Amino acid sequence: MKKLYISVIALFVMLVSVSGVHAQEDRSYGIIRSALMGLHYEVKAGINLGGATPLPLPREIRKLDSYSPTFCFSLEGDVIKWFGKKEKWGMLFGLRLETKGMTTEARVKNYGMAYFGEGGEIMEGYWTGGVKTKYRSTLFTIPILMTYKVNPRLRLHIGPYVSFQTSGDFSGHVYEGYLRHITPTGEKVQFENGQTASYDFSDELRTVQCGMQGGVTWKAFRHLTVSADLTWGLSDIFRNNFETIDFAMYPIYLNVGFGYAF
Repeated sequence: MKKLYISVIALFVMLVSVSGVHAQEDRSYGIIRSALMGLHYEVKAGINLGGATPLPLPREIRKLDSYSPTFCFSLEGDVIKWFGKKEKWGMLFGLRLETKGMTTEARVKNYGMAYFGEGGEIMEGYWTGGVKTKYRSTLFTIPILMTYKVNPRLRLHIGPYVSFQTSGDFSGHVYEGYLRHITPTGEKVQFENGQTASYDFSDELRTVQCGMQGGVTWKAFRHLTVSADLTWGLSDIFRNNFETIDFAMYPIYLNVGFGYAF
């Protein structure tokens, strides 16, 4: 009986091993077949460094006291279709899960603001003083890029992207200053002795964003790649009908990461 058990276990291990070999062979055959059709696949992971900023910097923002990019990651899968026998030019289609964010403190003057009063009411007007802002957004991004192979190791790419926000946060508080209620010459509400008031514009964030992306990918080893990409938003992070902040803010980020090329 013991020998029977050993034989069954040995047979099971052999079948699993054979199945694994066949599965690997199938995957290898699929990759080779795709390569013959000019299709290549890559998965990447990286970090985003940057922020959402007005361009140019408006006169309302007088001084930037601090800036922190926060930890923002990206995970991406790409399909590249190469054209011609030399495969110098191609198109890249990707799907990327990413986060973008920042934390800033600034000194402003006559900055559009709507904060929560002591009784929970909304106080609107023009703020002069300190502002702390936290911005964070989680998005699914689809880049569609033209790519050029400089040599077997170096690749350049550029093109548009569209992002769909799944969650977002744009909030913070004001401190050490005063609010002119409704108009720049309205009633003055003074903040003293460490008094603060919070604000939250998260519901005003745009759910669909678009922009341009350009970068470079270097094949360090046979399958390992290193990449750097600049993404430059062309749409305001806020909805068109949001009027409290009267200037547009654009997400501009540098993504640095590594990948695995199949």
